[in-house]
Amino acid sequence: MNVGIIGTGNMGRILIEAFIEGKAISPSSIMITNRTIAKALLLKDKYKDIKIGANDIEVAAVSDVIFICVKPLDVFKVIDRINPLLTKEKCLISITSPISTSQIERKVPCSVMRIIPSITNRALAGVSLFTLGENCSDYWKVEMEKIMSKVSVPIYIDDKLTRVASDIVSCGPAFFSYLIQSFIKAAVKETEIDERTATNLASHMLVGMGELLKQGHYTLPSLQEKVSVKGGITGEGIKVMEKELGDMFEHVFQATHHKFQEDLEKVELQFSQP
Repeated sequence: MNVGIIGTGNMGRILIEAFIEGKAISPSSIMITNRTIAKALLLKDKYKDIKIGANDIEVAAVSDVIFICVKPLDVFKVIDRINPLLTKEKCLISITSPISTSQIERKVPCSVMRIIPSITNRALAGVSLFTLGENCSDYWKVEMEKIMSKVSVPIYIDDKLTRVASDIVSCGPAFFSYLIQSFIKAAVKETEIDERTATNLASHMLVGMGELLKQGHYTLPSLQEKVSVKGGITGEGIKVMEKELGDMFEHVFQATHHKFQEDLEKVELQFSQP
């Protein structure tokens, strides 16, 4: 199977590195391209057997499955250019949340999927969110599950859950990185610990917590309960968090959904233009 990846920005690069290091796809089976070819060539330096396409048309011509990893408003521009090369046997995959599989299916004759990755896939972990087009073949469903299972846990979602699922899976690492950094800064400000030591301790804490959950020793509620001994220090900290966090996360989801709606409207406007 020949795999094409159009766009080697943050998520495109993460997918390429995960596919190769997770042994999901051999480098020699991958052809990549980018609007700025220099970015694609950096990956060629790292993985010598990767092929570089001069443009998206060249990539689509030789690929059985094509990942479009560009900004939402550029997706249909790419599709319009490569459409003549998209035979019924091929599969087209978008990784962007504002564009639905049904919109893409109205433009192309091939199988269509949306797979939303996460930065955690770089560690061959975390989730990838799957939505299938109505006409997606069983062959491509099985093949992409096999590939993505080597770098993530594929989970199928309904269109109406796209934004909230993406908030948790894709945005979540950034949200919680921000919280942990705030946690570290407060420790440095309020005590004698230095930032380097606090960061080291917090990073190892996160990894250990992840392992506890991964290995099934605790759920999130039972982990909190186990550490929060009645009348103890942890409980006092939790009281402050309960009081001061308030509706913060509700506001986070409101903000992301508002921005998502704006993006949907921009995409729909572009899609409706002849």
